[in-house]
Order: sequence, then C-alpha cells, then structure tokens
Amino acid sequence: MSSVAIIQSNYLPWKGYFDIIHDVDTFIFLEDAQYTKEDWRNRNKIKTPLGIKWITVPVHSSIYQTISQTKIDNSRNWCEDHKKRILHNYSKSKYYDSYKSDIFKIYSRNYDTISELNIYSIKLICRLLDIDVDLKNSEDFNVQGRKDDKIIELCKTIGAKRYITGPAAKAYINENKFEISGIELEYKNYSGYPEYEQLWNGFNHFVSIIDTIFNCGDKSPHYIWGWRDE
Repeated sequence: MSSVAIIQSNYLPWKGYFDIIHDVDTFIFLEDAQYTKEDWRNRNKIKTPLGIKWITVPVHSSIYQTISQTKIDNSRNWCEDHKKRILHNYSKSKYYDSYKSDIFKIYSRNYDTISELNIYSIKLICRLLDIDVDLKNSEDFNVQGRKDDKIIELCKTIGAKRYITGPAAKAYINENKFEISGIELEYKNYSGYPEYEQLWNGFNHFVSIIDTIFNCGDKSPHYIWGWRDE
C-alpha cells in the first residue's frame, strides 16, 4: 500500500522528522501552506554548554505569505554565524570531523527563500542517512483546497492509500474525511527513542538532527528508526 507524509519544511529538523520520511514511499513538502512565525520553519534547537539554544535564519515574514514566498534576510551574515555556532558546540563530538564538510555544504549556497534552504538541507541530510524516498513539493501539483481537503487531494493525486502524520494532528484532523476517501490514516509514534552519548549535561531528544549526526555518525539511523527492529 503506497504511503505518504505531507509536512511543511523545517530548518534542520529533529530526528522525528526524518523518522517519518523514512516510513513512507513519498514525502511531500507542504510549501504552499501559510508561513507561521516563531515556529520550526526558520529555526531549530542545538545543545550547548549553556543549555538548549535556538539557531534562527532571519526572514522577511508576514502572515499573508506562504512558506515558499518567505524571503531570507540575506543582509545579515547568518550563514557564518550558524557555522561558528555549530563549530563551537559540536567540534568535540565524536563524528564532527567526519560530517562537518557535508553539513557545511548547506552554508555554501545562496538561497532566496526559507523553503529553498530547508528543502536543500533536508535532501542533503536524507542522503547522509541513506533515506531513499521520493521527495516532492506540494507546489508542483497545483492542488486546491485547505487543511484536510488539500491533504486528501494530494494523497489522491499521487495514488497514496495510506497517510502518516504526527500525533499532534489528532487535535484538528477530520478522520471521517479520510475514511470516506478510502485513505488509511496513521499517527506517527515518536516515543521510545533510545538515548545516545550527547555532549554537555543531561539528554534532550528535541534538538536538531545535526546533534544526532555529529554524535552518532553512521550509527544515526539506529537511533532514529533502526532500534525498533531489535
């Protein structure tokens, strides 16, 4: 049964984002959705000696624009700032030297929008994690409608019979619509992730995927989805 997940692009998402990508046959970036401020679109968290800190890409934002319309404020030297912060906080991690050149490729390009940056970086990280999934952009389908109706039409357009979404969707999704459409609805379970050797004090699951990669290297897939097979 063909499966799909449809989620807005995030900046250097946490491991759960890649877990759900790994679960499906097709993953669609929902880029014609409304841009949301103070969300995951343009920022994420990293672990530092002083605790969890945000790294944020500056953007020109408005509630009247989509993610793909949201321009990055390239007048600010955010690329160099993020590279320095990654260096300062992860250079002592076990696999930093093995993966720094790959991760820093993200900052060697010019991006006009946050969507361009996010999609490029997520695709790059998927390759590092050996995730082989068909990655598409919702804008390429010209599907109309809002919320559940749009998701269902995207599922139908690619012939997906199973839709996987995050557990938070239970609060607003209309399950009857999916049942009537003949699309199986599944909520992703993000619980049970094993801890790994993480820098600084304590452990935090809800940080950027770069934390997993720099600390776990080629063993990262085990800590994202592989542990379930043991």
